[in-house]
Amino acid sequence: MSSNQSLPISPESLRICIVTENASFRFGGEASLPLHYFARLRARGIEAWLITHGRTRAELEARFPNDQERIQYIPDKWYHRLIWQLSRCLPRRVSEATFGTLMVLINQLIQRGMVRRLMREQHIDLVHQPIPVSPKAPSFISGLGIPVIIGPMNGGMDYPPTFRGAESLFTRMTVAVGRSSASLVNSIISGKKDAALLLVANERTRRALPACVRGEIIEIPENGVDLSIWHLPEEPVLAADPARFVFVGRLVDWKRLDFALHALAAMPGARLQVIGDGPMRATWSAEAQNLGIADRVEWLGWRPQPECASILQGATALLLPSIYECGGAVVLEAMACEIPVIATAWGGPADYLDASCGVLVDPSNQETITRGFTTAMITLAADQALRIQLGIAGRKRAEEFFDWNQKIDAMLKLYWKATHDFHA
Repeated sequence: MSSNQSLPISPESLRICIVTENASFRFGGEASLPLHYFARLRARGIEAWLITHGRTRAELEARFPNDQERIQYIPDKWYHRLIWQLSRCLPRRVSEATFGTLMVLINQLIQRGMVRRLMREQHIDLVHQPIPVSPKAPSFISGLGIPVIIGPMNGGMDYPPTFRGAESLFTRMTVAVGRSSASLVNSIISGKKDAALLLVANERTRRALPACVRGEIIEIPENGVDLSIWHLPEEPVLAADPARFVFVGRLVDWKRLDFALHALAAMPGARLQVIGDGPMRATWSAEAQNLGIADRVEWLGWRPQPECASILQGATALLLPSIYECGGAVVLEAMACEIPVIATAWGGPADYLDASCGVLVDPSNQETITRGFTTAMITLAADQALRIQLGIAGRKRAEEFFDWNQKIDAMLKLYWKATHDFHA
């Protein structure tokens, strides 16, 4: 804000810039969060701009044809492609902590200059950096003369103790070094240290923040649910007979779909529909074949969200046997469709679910998880009244605490608070 510019007269009059590495509903996960903010702010007529990498330009041009002058893209350069190619040689968490962080920081340096230009041309009041959601990831978005809000962040996770040996010693040591050096790095690259507000999804993430942070820390859910997409059908859908379960997500090793496959094998006749794709598909398809249930598992690949909602409607339950899930927006989506959820009691699902609307399974070891999923699946398949009870409670909880429209209301109040506190 220029020194001669008066403060906005209301939250709705704020001029907001959202800065993000990726912005994509197609990518899913944390990449969808910036788009939820941008789309909903613009739908309310609020002056908002988005700065993101050009890798999702085609999607954003198709989705926001009338707002392209409000979206600025970092062009994809040769060094982006080189860093991406080098990152593919490393285990996932090592790649994210090294080359992934390098890529983000390079782009943030470019974005900081883009924000300064927007400040001069559009008199931006505030910057919101919703991702990366990692509480320890450094940020170059600072020193702008206007407040910066970072988050909601969600992280500070490890695998359950029994499964930590699944990662290589190299990966565990790299992650440990990164975490131990986070405060020093964030003291030097001072975006988080200087942020006006730091938003965290839970106490676990609050504890994982670098020790150097100085701004106010506020807890608010990371994810929300779009109740206009994830809703009840216009006409009642009869529950499947035999039981029909659904899994939604990337087919990557930490999602541990194999636990659900082994549970399904103990339920003759029950079916599983798998929405999503990824590197573990062939492995898990072979596992289904070995278990003798290949004819009862349907691999649907990626589907648009409205189609996913239709598939969920009338299902016996959503299954999420993941052992590393910081968020888990799919849990909220099933809850909004009045579908019970069976998930491991680890990370994000434990933030969203309780006994009133789902089943959380002890992740102590592989046998306990498989047995827990089997018991819960058999119970829900046999008890229609319980399914209905859990589904109604889940829908109510999604409406009360996780509706994206309510989340935007809360975020506008935080934008307003940060702006006025900054200039007080």
